[in-house]
Amino acid sequence: MTDLYLVRHGETDWNAARRVQGSTDIPLNDTGRAQAARTGRLLARRSWHAVVASPLSRAWETATIIAEAAGAPSPERLDAIVERAYGEAEGLDYLTLDERFPAGVTVPGRESREQVVARALPALTALAAGRPRQRIIVVTHGGVIRALVNTVEPDVRELRGIPITNGSVHSFRFDGGGVRLLEFDDPLELESIDPGAEDFVEQNPVAARDA
Repeated sequence: MTDLYLVRHGETDWNAARRVQGSTDIPLNDTGRAQAARTGRLLARRSWHAVVASPLSRAWETATIIAEAAGAPSPERLDAIVERAYGEAEGLDYLTLDERFPAGVTVPGRESREQVVARALPALTALAAGRPRQRIIVVTHGGVIRALVNTVEPDVRELRGIPITNGSVHSFRFDGGGVRLLEFDDPLELESIDPGAEDFVEQNPVAARDA
């Protein structure tokens, strides 16, 4: 059994402006660094065997801050958990998105949720299988977390309403038969949600179309 604690990176200026980020490498802003430090202090309540992170700088810096605050090992890179690519929508705010690609119009180059799961879930399963009885922090992105939640718990629709805010923590467990979502009843996970923080879907107008 291995526990994976998936953390969404801290805020960026594009998050604050509700611009689609996707695979575009946008750094944390000061608010995002503060969120990462806060999450790290929460995670310091437990011991950790490893920290892995998406290679995008907003996730990598979040992981570095968390590792230091939580007394965890330095981050390791895991390319397969990079954010979902949004193709030609990247960099657009919701008004420009609606003008250029109205609802129902396919965005060229946009990665599907199924494609995200096809790369991220096997990578996390392999990570967990190779580190039995460990507890691992995984710093990734809202699109990845949402895709995984919807896949491993497809019949629990209320989970789709759980906010995925910057710095929030979502716990999964690998028990040899696959990855499953743990209950969201741990005070650590609940406290990681910053009051007033915006959900990933609210920040990303493309994701809002298939939330």
